[in-house]
Amino acid sequence: MNRINYSKKTELIIENNKREQILPSLLIHACCAPCSSACLEYLNRYFKITVYFYNPNISPKAEFNKRLNEEKRLLNEMPFSNSVEIIEGKYDYNEFLKISKGLEKEPEGGKRCLQCYKLRLEKTAETAKNMGFDYFCTTLSISPLKDSRLINRIGYEAAEKFGVLWLPSDFKKKEGYKRSVQLSREYGLYRQNFCGCDFSKADNFKGDLKNE
Repeated sequence: MNRINYSKKTELIIENNKREQILPSLLIHACCAPCSSACLEYLNRYFKITVYFYNPNISPKAEFNKRLNEEKRLLNEMPFSNSVEIIEGKYDYNEFLKISKGLEKEPEGGKRCLQCYKLRLEKTAETAKNMGFDYFCTTLSISPLKDSRLINRIGYEAAEKFGVLWLPSDFKKKEGYKRSVQLSREYGLYRQNFCGCDFSKADNFKGDLKNE
């Protein structure tokens, strides 16, 4: 089965918009500042971007606030060709617990994570539709631990459900992840050692014990 080159799809959309001489609006879901950094550096030349920080999976609330503040700091300190705004999504950890019910023992990257992606991307799509954005997408595909095929599949499904365009992506390609690490060092960004929820924190702890 042929693999879809989502990075190439992003480039084709950008090239088409450049030919049409338009600067579309983009609502990009951001999971954290380190992942955002390389994505925004790449996309801000071609889109009018608003970051949507919607991550009810992050626990505890102090961790959520720490990541949100780092996102804001990055947007204030990074130079952009076009200004980048931010929308703070509602934080309610119970939303995440509801979609995780019965999936608590799933391994990291399993069915629980897929439901988490769906929760966040559907909310981003709904917000993009309600606020009149041309496209929506997410920074999640920059992680080498996340399957871009699954993320894009969920993105396309959310786009169809809410009637807004999904910007396909695989931001880890072309050394995107490597660039995010470089930018994190340059701006002294906080890089968390777990995805966000209590379950991922527990999995990370187990991994640390195995490595001792």
